[in-house]
Amino acid sequence: MLASIHIYPVKSLGGVEVHEAHVEPWGLRHDRRWLVLKPDGTVLTARKQHRMLGVKADPADDGGITLRGLDGSTLHVESPGDGTLAPLSLSRLDSVRLAASEASDWLSHQLQEPVRLGWLDDPRRRTVSVAHGGLPGDRLNLSDAGPLLLTTQASLRQLNEWIVWTATEGDEEPPAPIMMARFRPNLVVDGAHKPFAEDNWRCAQVGDVGFRFAEHCDRCAVTMIDPRTGATAKEPLRTLARHRRWGHKTWFGIRVVPLATGMIRVGDPVWAA
Repeated sequence: MLASIHIYPVKSLGGVEVHEAHVEPWGLRHDRRWLVLKPDGTVLTARKQHRMLGVKADPADDGGITLRGLDGSTLHVESPGDGTLAPLSLSRLDSVRLAASEASDWLSHQLQEPVRLGWLDDPRRRTVSVAHGGLPGDRLNLSDAGPLLLTTQASLRQLNEWIVWTATEGDEEPPAPIMMARFRPNLVVDGAHKPFAEDNWRCAQVGDVGFRFAEHCDRCAVTMIDPRTGATAKEPLRTLARHRRWGHKTWFGIRVVPLATGMIRVGDPVWAA
C-alpha cells in the first residue's frame, strides 16, 4: 500500500505531504522544479546550508510556489516563464530561469547569505545519467540522480531497531526514533514487505502507474540533520554504516523512473517484483 506521498518543490527546502500526485515522465508534478543558487552559479543544498531544511515550499495552483520562512513570513513566487537564464553547476543542465529579485532577497534573508532562486522551465532539457540507471529518453527534474525516491516503512522500522541496539551496546541512551522525513522520499510504501525488500525490486506498480528500478540510493550527511529542529547527530548514518554499507557508501531506499504518467493516491495498492 502507498502510505504517503511527498513533494519538495524547491531542491533541499522543506516540502509537503500530499494525498495524491500526478506522475510525469521526470517525477511528480511540482517536485524539485526550483533550486537555490549562490552568486557564482553553484547550487546550494542542505549539505552546506542546514537552514534550508527549515524553510518550507508549497506548490501553488498557478504553477508557482509559496515559501514559508523560519521567521514565520511567507512569499508567493510565480514561475518565471520569461525569466533571465542563469548558468549553473549541475550535472546535465546548463541553466535555469531566475525568479523575481524579490524572491531572491527574501530567501537570502532567511538563509543569511546571498542566494538566487532558479526554476527549471522544461525538465525535458535534463536526462537521467546512465551511471544512475538512466535509459535513452529518461528525463529528470532537479533531483540529484533519479526522478523519484521510494522507501518502505518496514526498512525504517528495522533501522530504528538497529539504532536502539547500537546505543545499547555503547551504553548510550537510545535516541528518539528516526523519522522518514530524514530521507526525503517521494513515495513511502507500507505493508507485508520484509525490511529492505525494495533492494531487489526491478519494477513496481502504484495504482495504475508503473515504475522501473534505476538504482539504490546512497545516503549523505543530510540524513543526520533533524529537519524539525536543525540539530545534528550521529544517526542514522552510524548504524547504516554497520548494516548497510557496500562500495564505501551507505544505502537506504531506491530511485525509480516512471514507466507511464497518471495519478497516484495514498492508499493505492503497490505491487513489486
